[in-house]
Amino acid sequence: MKAVIVPLSAWIALSAWAQQPLLESDSLAPYVPTPQEVVERMLEAAHLRPGETVYDLGCGDGRVVITAAQKFKAKAVGVEIKDFLVRSTSRKVQALGLTESVQIVHGNALKTDLSKADVVTMYLLTRSNDLLRPNFEKWLKPGARVVSYEYPVRGWEPVRTEVVEIQKIAHKIYVYEIPQSVPKGAKPAK
Repeated sequence: MKAVIVPLSAWIALSAWAQQPLLESDSLAPYVPTPQEVVERMLEAAHLRPGETVYDLGCGDGRVVITAAQKFKAKAVGVEIKDFLVRSTSRKVQALGLTESVQIVHGNALKTDLSKADVVTMYLLTRSNDLLRPNFEKWLKPGARVVSYEYPVRGWEPVRTEVVEIQKIAHKIYVYEIPQSVPKGAKPAK
């Protein structure tokens, strides 16, 4: 078994956050930025095309939505519940001149209409993904992709899993696709 080295700050944030009951807070995960190399691989793994719309749930500092707009020429919506991150990320988007293609929404990912999404990205915990799965099944259109960094969507089979190695640490990316026809409560097919 390969040892995984987690930065101390991330370990402390995740450990402290995991102690909180999920229902007492609308936050689905602590703020831990995704490495830029992983961001790019997530969007590549999603086969994000110009003009498509990507939603990043828990967008934090906006690196996914900014990369989607700049590098992939996509429309992007970042959903973030933490007010200070919404303000700082909105300022960053404006400073980069991306307000036509990137929108930052101060909101709860569990209450977000995802019907316009071609791609949904997230770096949340497995139990948060469990809570979001019914929304994906309700809102996402056939062919939409869900890309989760590090944590799977239980009950779904990924169409592929990719591993990105950064400083000798393996990071997993799970890619799911909404099939053309999903009977209510059924699992998306491979």
